[in-house]
Formats: sequence, structure tokens, C-alpha cells
Amino acid sequence: MERESMEYDVVIVGAGPSGLSAAIRLRQLSAEHGQDLSVCVLEKGSEVGAHILSGAVMEPRAMAELFPDWQERGAPLNTPVTQDRFMFLTRNSGIQMPCPPQMNNHGNYIVSLGNVCRWLAEQAEALGVEIYPGFAAAEVLYDENGAVRGVATGDMGIGKDGEQTANYTQGIELHAKQTLFAEGVRGSLTKTLFERFDLREGVDPQTYGLGIKELWEVDPAVHQQGLVVHTVGWPVDGKTYGGSFLYHLENNQVAVGYVIGLDYENPHLSPFEEFQRYKTHPKIRPFFEGARRISYGARAINEGGFQSIPKITFPGGAILGCSAGFLNVPKIKGSHTAMKSGMTAAEALFDTMKDGAGAGMEISDYRTRMEKTWVWDELKAVRNIRPGFKAGFLMGMANAGVETLFKGKSPWTLHHHHDHESLRPAAQCEKIAYPKPDGKVSFDRLSSVFLSNTNHEENQPAHLTLKDPSVPVEYNLAIYDAPEQRYCPAGVYEIMRDDDGSNPRLQINAQNCVHCKTCDIKDPTQNINWVVPEGGGGPNYPNM
Repeated sequence: MERESMEYDVVIVGAGPSGLSAAIRLRQLSAEHGQDLSVCVLEKGSEVGAHILSGAVMEPRAMAELFPDWQERGAPLNTPVTQDRFMFLTRNSGIQMPCPPQMNNHGNYIVSLGNVCRWLAEQAEALGVEIYPGFAAAEVLYDENGAVRGVATGDMGIGKDGEQTANYTQGIELHAKQTLFAEGVRGSLTKTLFERFDLREGVDPQTYGLGIKELWEVDPAVHQQGLVVHTVGWPVDGKTYGGSFLYHLENNQVAVGYVIGLDYENPHLSPFEEFQRYKTHPKIRPFFEGARRISYGARAINEGGFQSIPKITFPGGAILGCSAGFLNVPKIKGSHTAMKSGMTAAEALFDTMKDGAGAGMEISDYRTRMEKTWVWDELKAVRNIRPGFKAGFLMGMANAGVETLFKGKSPWTLHHHHDHESLRPAAQCEKIAYPKPDGKVSFDRLSSVFLSNTNHEENQPAHLTLKDPSVPVEYNLAIYDAPEQRYCPAGVYEIMRDDDGSNPRLQINAQNCVHCKTCDIKDPTQNINWVVPEGGGGPNYPNM
């Protein structure tokens, strides 16, 4: 059956900071030049912001370029940072340390990035952008010359057996002269573009961290609006890259989270359990005594930086934001760089398309323009800081000091390796005894996933697919003690056995998935392939 189709000048996949900024900038330029470019944004979440999760402290530089009057417009940057703290934690104490220059947040704002995206969507729609939440782009379309022609949304109403149900609705094709991919970290369609157009040739692998976050309403007596706290050290060991954030928003709310580099070696490590353990520290627990946990979520973040930026254009489209890897790791910020990449791509596209041209073309000028922006300078200057921690915490801190002293002008570039290659066999690693959750400041996975408001239509094919069903038991369990049971922050993967302990098998609880993409990244043989579920499925984050 031939699918219905819709025609646009530009289709954008993903309503995050980069995708919405691109849409807004295109329509701004259209209005300025009297050229009516049609722009459509597809968003797999049930609403804009539903799948957006970040710390987040936001640097307003790109926002001010996109909307110089953002404050008058009511952008939800409501809480200016008033104080930075940086601590090294031991098991029972904490040492106050000088705040690294890259983490100086003077002039920045503590925000809900989901709410920022909701506001950006309102601005985009006011400019004439069409936004379709609840529609997941499931397939890249190509023309007869091999150029990207647009995307198709997934069919809905397919049962677990692969057959059409009574609720079947066929997907729709969205055709465009140019298609921008702003899917965020480890985008499922962006992955296929990397392979088809060999976009990662000659650059380092992308590396990642897993960020786990909770939102709390705390006692006003301990709330310090505008306070930003970062910690390193305990609970992870000196070989594991990890650290926390604790941000005091308005209305007695505190965003707390933990990020662990996915290049960790010990397959017994559980990022979720490390985060729960962190909250029990004597320097941290008092913030949450008698408080109420409001929400929970998790998302992978890029950590590769400058040397991992791929080729970002191809015939018929381009890659934006975290899909391309523009996050500044030492700053722990990527929203401002993502927005700037979207704006820059829009400007390059518009100059090519304003006279009706551009269909199927490769807009190479996008890369050239990016290299002239402050984003490029910012990422290049800190390129050696994250890979320096591969040698351990102390060497990483020393290297970061040297790089800061040299202002990024050191004559060398350190390199990355694939995260999925870093695990050591379970028999060679020490098991980690995690304490049981106390139900007051630490919790289990399932009660946490409940707070993420995650929902998937149960009668649909699992969107967590296995290339080879035998690998989880014959390889992952045998060598690494099934690490997917621990690196997943949502309890998606379980090894089930018969009553006598025999017949081990992997059970995939796909309905729990919070779309963090960790399994797609960390699986040792890359046997797990994350694809989009039905549109609208997944978490529904409020104020995250």
C-alpha cells in the first residue's frame, strides 16, 4: 500500500533545543527576506519536552542570539546561579575545592530544559512552524540519486506478533528538500546515516556518559535558590569517570543527578545504584531528609567532544546538536551549543534554498560556518580534558589543570576508544555490594520508573531488538555476568531462570524503557539495536 505523503521545504526530526532553534531561525529568515519556506518538526514524545532530560544549567548565549528580547518574551530561565560549589567526596566527608574555570556559572541559569523546549515550540509555532508531537520518525527516505528525501513515521497498531491490529494506522511520508536530524544522543536514524554516508570516517568514536536525574521538593529551610553543587570522588573508584550535580531551582525544588562515563570497566557496576548511594552521603543526605521525590529519568550524554565530531552534512540533509556531539564536557553543558548548531544550519540552508534551490544538495557550508563559530573554539579548547581521565582521577585532574593553563593550545590531541570495548570479564573484577534502598532518599528501579510516567502500548513489537538472540546468554552472561541487568537504569533487562536455576534466558521489559539509549551504546558486542517504538511512547517528564 502506498503511504500518504506531505511536502515541505525542510523537515526536522526532533523537537529539542537544536531542532527547534533551526526551525525558528529558518522562519525568522523567511520573514526577513520574504521567502516562505515551509518547516515541519517531528517529535516522538507525546508532547514537546516529554522526552527532554538534562541537569540543567543553561548558558544563555545562543538564546540571546536567537531572541535578543528573550527575557521580555518570558523565556523560562527563571533562576540565575548565585553560588558555585565543587567538592571531592570521601566515604564520610567532603573537601571543598576551587571551582574549575569551565564550571564557573556566573551569568548562567538553572532551568528545566523540557520547559525551555516547550517555550521554544510556542515561539516556533507563532512563526508558522508545524510541529507534530507523538509521531516517531522510523525510516529515512532516499531519492533515485541516493540523497535523503525525507522521513517516514512508523506504522501504529502493529501487534507483538507483527500483524496489524484493529487500531492499525499506516505511517506517513514527509518529503523535504532538506532534512535535519536533531534526535539527540545516539539517534536511531542518525546511526543509519553514519553508516550509509560513512560520516565517522577519520574521526574518533563518540563516547558517552549516562546521566540519571531526580527532581525533589525539599524543606524550605535547606533550600538555597540559585545554588549549584558539583562533586567528584565517592561513590565511584578512582578509575571510573563520574560525578554529581545538585541544582536549587525556584519553588523549593532541587534537581539532583549523577553522571557516569560509559567507558567504565567493571561489569558489576550499576550507575543507578551508584546514584542512589551518592544521595546517602553525609554532605548530601540533609538536602533530602523529609523531602518529596517528584520525578525520575535518565539519558545518555555525549562525551567525545571536538575529536569525535563527524561529518555533519550529506546529500539532502544535516545533523544537529547532540546527534553530532556538540556537548562541552568540562562545562557539562550542551544546550547552548546545540541551539547554535541549529541556528547555523538554518542560516546555511536558507542561503542555498531561498531561491527555490537546495533539493537533495549537500549544504557543506554548514560545516564551514560552524568552524567559524564560538562553538568550535569552545570545544577545541577543552578537547583533551575528558580523555585525560582514562588514566584515572588524579592524572585526569592534573591533565585538566595543564590544559586549562595552556588554554587548549597544547600541541597534541588525546583520543577516544569505543565504550562498548571497555568492559573486563566479570571474573577479573570485584563485585560491588550495594545497600538496599531505604525508601527515604534511596529507591529501587521500578518505583523510580513509575515517577518517569513511562508508558508504551503493550501490544507492539519490542523496540529493543537483538541482532542475535543467543548472544545475551552465551556471551554476555557467560563472560560479563549479563551487565545489561545493571547498566540499564529502568529494569528493562532481566536474566530469568527455571526454579532449579537452569535455563537462563534474557527477558526484555520494553515497557519500562525511558529511552536513555545506554543499552545501544554499552552492549559489548553491539547486539542490542534501539529503534523507535510507536509515537508518543516512552517517558513523560514534567519540569525535567
